[in-house]
Amino acid sequence: MGKYVRIQTELPGPKSKAVLERKERAVPRALAALAPFVVAKADGVVIEDLDGNRFLDFSGGWGVMNVGHSHPKVVAAIKRQADRFVHTDFTAVPYEVLVELAERINRLAPGPSPKKTVFFNSGAEAVENAVKISRAATGRKAVICFEHAFHGRTYLAMTMTHKAMPYKAGFGPYMPDVYRLPYPYPYRAPISMEELERRLLSLVDPGEVACVVAEPVIGEGGFIVPPPEFFPFLRELADRHGFLLVADEVQTGVGRTGRFFATEHYGVEPDLITFAKSIAGGMPLSGVVGVAEVMDKPIPGSIGGTYVGNPVACAASLAALEVVEEEGLVARADHIGEVLRRGLERIAERFPIVGEVRGLGAMVGAELVRDPGTKEPATEETSRIQKEALMRGLIFPTAGVYGNVIRFLVPLVIPDDALEEGISILEQAFQAALG
Repeated sequence: MGKYVRIQTELPGPKSKAVLERKERAVPRALAALAPFVVAKADGVVIEDLDGNRFLDFSGGWGVMNVGHSHPKVVAAIKRQADRFVHTDFTAVPYEVLVELAERINRLAPGPSPKKTVFFNSGAEAVENAVKISRAATGRKAVICFEHAFHGRTYLAMTMTHKAMPYKAGFGPYMPDVYRLPYPYPYRAPISMEELERRLLSLVDPGEVACVVAEPVIGEGGFIVPPPEFFPFLRELADRHGFLLVADEVQTGVGRTGRFFATEHYGVEPDLITFAKSIAGGMPLSGVVGVAEVMDKPIPGSIGGTYVGNPVACAASLAALEVVEEEGLVARADHIGEVLRRGLERIAERFPIVGEVRGLGAMVGAELVRDPGTKEPATEETSRIQKEALMRGLIFPTAGVYGNVIRFLVPLVIPDDALEEGISILEQAFQAALG
């Protein structure tokens, strides 16, 4: 029992258990859930279940809640917009709130080129449409992606995703003209930029490439921070061969890494940037922002969808962006990252299973290995630690191709004492799981 966490029943409690039993009968097993309880309400960094248990949310709804759960300004914006109108379809009757949001994101995107923005509903949709725009702009078909990448569960995005289980198993054949390169992985597989270029030339004629799609920090694939020369290398390579650079910022965007867009760390201007997750304070919204000349290449009617840029989601996004600015959450991410790093490094001193603590801004994780020399992934141990933490009131996801990375996607509004309480619970979970 702490200031934020309260566990007063067995998990799941009786009310949660009843709903979970209904879930098993009504919802396909593919929609699996980490938590053995059902949310009743959430506020800031705390989730409360149907039985009154309270949990610290270090998952942020898998990276969606940078401004925290149910931020009052976001909730108020949703209510105001819903009172006016909920939907028209922008391609039937346009509305100002979408235009205003596009203008705002155009100003936030890095680089001097004029920008335009188009909206969608999910990260996978944003990635798919970034590839469509790239193909329309270049007249080419091939797509370069990377090992450890996660881009979504729709067919092209799934093809571009590296990890087979559970995302791709049983769903083949996959989309053609997708080529995969190693992602620089300093802890396990460092690679020079020269070798990367050699690998590219052995895979595909660069004159056939429409775009290279890369995460500025690998997210679901294990919170892998590339060397600082990686994105400048991709920019130079794209310019030299005439293809586009697409930064997938679905997880890294909206201040998570200590910059609004993580590509700002590397001093490059991508041709296109995908964004989603925290852009709308919990509402479903995603998009692509890019160089205006490139964005205008697809013909009218070729990009869109019934619900893209929903007015309620756009209003929520404008409010969320105001919160990010007014509460200094981009700078706050760096401080959060420092606190998390210190906590994980303290745990690493006690438990040598922690092979590496790494991250950028508040995008911080720890890779667990059974042997520091061989770096054998500690997959089962990571799962046990996660479960022990969950039963003690701390929610966080794991990551990595081997499932051996503890990752934190805490809301950027989290107070310092909540950070410390979460780290303390994590240390208890290590002790319980490992002895």
